[in-house]
Amino acid sequence: MTDAMARLRVVAAVVGVCMVLGACASGGTVVLLPEKDGRQTAVSVKQGDKEVVLDQPYAAARTNTQGPRAYVATQADVYTQFGPALAAQPARATKFTLYFVEGKDEFTEQSQRDVYRILTEIAQRPVPDVLVIGHTDTVGSDQANDVLGQQRADIVRAALIRLGVPADDIHALSRGKRSLAVPTANGVAEPLNRRVEIIVR
Repeated sequence: MTDAMARLRVVAAVVGVCMVLGACASGGTVVLLPEKDGRQTAVSVKQGDKEVVLDQPYAAARTNTQGPRAYVATQADVYTQFGPALAAQPARATKFTLYFVEGKDEFTEQSQRDVYRILTEIAQRPVPDVLVIGHTDTVGSDQANDVLGQQRADIVRAALIRLGVPADDIHALSRGKRSLAVPTANGVAEPLNRRVEIIVR
């Protein structure tokens, strides 16, 4: 598998302990499922010196003593064969982004409204885990932006707690200006970089 493929999030349905442990005479099946947001994913199925790369939704491979054999499954096949396993999966992580007024820890008007979408998503999770990450633009020093990013993350965390999310379910941290949504030179006041990302798992 290439480095690029390794970075992609892979969602696969796996049948048989043999696929998890790596060896089994009876073989197993791997099916690449489509991402909820339509992103491309890939997985490599390797057995001995033979390898099959699955890089399209419902691409599949069966393994046996001769090695993996590729085929294309259908959505109906997947739900017939993997229905109970799919039903038992936890919901996929959902990501939200809230934006801030320049130099402040105040939400833009649109982001104030978006908070309620986040609450709805959290409420649908039986055991929610919420990661809040504060970001800034490149105006100011690294240290000042680290502090501002943390302030923004803490503001979001506090707002979610006030709205009923248990404090133990929310973790807040700052990336300052290290992970820009829009790459810029230092000193550029880019609104899309002044944000907090909320990942609900």
